[in-house]
Amino acid sequence: MKRVRCPKCDNYITFDETQYEAGQSLVFQCPECGKQFGIRIGVSKLRQTQREENANPEQPEDTSLGSIVVIENVFHFKQILPLKMGDNTIGRYQKGNPITTPIETVDPSVDLLHCVINVSRDKRGRLRYILRDANSNTGTFVDNTEITPRERRVIENGTLFTIGATSILLKTEDGQEE
Repeated sequence: MKRVRCPKCDNYITFDETQYEAGQSLVFQCPECGKQFGIRIGVSKLRQTQREENANPEQPEDTSLGSIVVIENVFHFKQILPLKMGDNTIGRYQKGNPITTPIETVDPSVDLLHCVINVSRDKRGRLRYILRDANSNTGTFVDNTEITPRERRVIENGTLFTIGATSILLKTEDGQEE
């Protein structure tokens, strides 16, 4: 099953993609707002365009920085979001929200800007992940302990942290704890 988002009201529409072939065009009508929109089944040219637009020419894209695995507790909807060097701002997806790592969730306890994971290299060249709360309303928790507003917590592969009612797991590319 696939989900598409209405471009007008952000409502999700679910459909079975196995019934269609790559390259086939589909038209949907949103049951919430009545907007009609079309999609094409297959590889999206938009994702490649977004990567090219967001690429920093001075800094080569490093795909081996790891990712976060988001598990929304209400529906067990799993998302895997790649991390980049520097600050990865994490929060709830909303159209026009400028965060770099948006989570698609209906959890109202996740702020639009909830926390930040900074990815950097230490003196030995190993990747280092530092988590901090972004002054969120509900806090950021690691091992059931809240991170204080000015605290910086070093996290490693397999660290489970919680924002609102949503659990997130850090996965480093090499999969080894540092």
